[in-house]
Amino acid sequence: MQTQGLTPIGLWEPDSISPAFSMQEISQIINKIREPVHIICKGPGTQLGLARKGSVYPLKDGVKSAYYLMASLPALYPEWLGDRSFQEVHSLRFPYIAGAMFRGIASVSMVTAMAKAGMIGFFGAAGLSLDAVEKAVFEILSLTGNTGLSWGSNLIYSPLEPALEDALVDMYLKHGVQRISAAAFMRLSKSIVKYSSTGLKTDSAGQIHRKNYIFAKISRPETAALFMEPAPQNILDFLVDHGQLTKKEAQLALHVPVAEDITVEADSGGHTDNRPLSALFPVILGLRNKIMEKHNYSRLIRVGAAGGLGTPSAVASAFSMGAAYVLTGSINQSCMESGLSMEGRKMLAKAGVADVTMAPAADMFELGVKVQVLKRGTMFSNRAAMLYNIYSSCKSMDDIPFTVREKMEKDIFRAPLETIWENTVNYFTVKNPKELEKAYKNPKYKMSLIFRWYLGNSAGWAIEGDLERCIDYQICCGPSMGAFNSWTNGSFLEKPENREVANIALNLLEGAAVITRAQQLRSYGLPVLSRAFDFRPRHDTLSDLK
Repeated sequence: MQTQGLTPIGLWEPDSISPAFSMQEISQIINKIREPVHIICKGPGTQLGLARKGSVYPLKDGVKSAYYLMASLPALYPEWLGDRSFQEVHSLRFPYIAGAMFRGIASVSMVTAMAKAGMIGFFGAAGLSLDAVEKAVFEILSLTGNTGLSWGSNLIYSPLEPALEDALVDMYLKHGVQRISAAAFMRLSKSIVKYSSTGLKTDSAGQIHRKNYIFAKISRPETAALFMEPAPQNILDFLVDHGQLTKKEAQLALHVPVAEDITVEADSGGHTDNRPLSALFPVILGLRNKIMEKHNYSRLIRVGAAGGLGTPSAVASAFSMGAAYVLTGSINQSCMESGLSMEGRKMLAKAGVADVTMAPAADMFELGVKVQVLKRGTMFSNRAAMLYNIYSSCKSMDDIPFTVREKMEKDIFRAPLETIWENTVNYFTVKNPKELEKAYKNPKYKMSLIFRWYLGNSAGWAIEGDLERCIDYQICCGPSMGAFNSWTNGSFLEKPENREVANIALNLLEGAAVITRAQQLRSYGLPVLSRAFDFRPRHDTLSDLK
């Protein structure tokens, strides 16, 4: 691009480094994001170039230089891509989160690795017993100690098991877990309000400070609004009346949002509405602005992005829309710190962007709710769909045709259905006897519990690495996994044994910063090669960031 009609803002003189004018030379400078760069030209109507270092002078009469300064861009760091308040509030270096993948797939090792790298990891508590989650909390506390490192754990909405949800919150409060990832909530429960409001206080200037932080993962505006608004008066009154909050805490809760960090979850693994981030995120951001103005909050509600973030360009795009932070999930399952088996990680490493599909969910099977899972290398999605079709068309196990039942017992359950029912009874006798009461009264519900045996165990087989059941692995996964594999193809990150969660995060952030710089320069009119937007994983990224 030439500079006809543009006005210079100063003068630039080189030192030992000459400016770049060709696309090839400019592309070599783009990666040097930690240095300021200057857009220069030789005079009106001449070609724009890119310069490093050198000296900048005001545009004054009598001061001459071989180059006019058209613009200057300061250094750009991956740490600065999001909202700076996110790092300040949570004592972090980077605006990046590793999400809470269920049943401990987001493991203790993953959480501590992220904390030590200056990021947040959430332990995957969903689907685990209270004792198992508490054990994990103890382990994380022992590994992080009194270092001030930030981390959190998951709290999944449990309308069928409210006692478990209450017990988890009490345990988190008891052990000082100051951050939770709230997932799958369709309404506010008493336990989530209790966690949010406990410890609220004011300083000498009347500013409200909070002890506990909720990261609400949402995919619908109506759900986001629940967390952006102050806690409902009726719930606060109940908690005060039952001695679970002080009157002061309840009063302050009316002036702050339930959650200050809202994670917009787009097309992702597991439970998902399959919405594209580019459509959903601006809607939630606009809602945030309206609610902030409505309540005149003094504390900022930060909006982060999740779902489909498996490449630097996707991460850069999320930040360009205004994301305060980014959260990754599917791609972290293939890391060495993941609680998923090595066999499962290898399957994920072969996935393409189209190798995912929707399958019936174990926790809401009767409602027809689906989750997004890996399709390649496993028959789970087909077999789960077959079970749901049978459930939809039959009133009880006795209605299932003999040939169909025989095939189910041979291929899916690998045991007589009577044996599966015995196992189901043993499980729910300990876990939730009320489920058995419903099943004895309702033959169709009994059928659903038997079918849920397969859906629930299929995820366990993938975590345990049961080689006899690898064809039945249920691995929650979004299309970002395929995009990530395409990006890492031919690099050191191609092999699962080389994938470390912090290593991946640092490369994604570094790449996002480089792509952001490339777009900045292109928007100023410089010729930028297309390869500048294709940052490749590299080992030396870690030395830049550490």
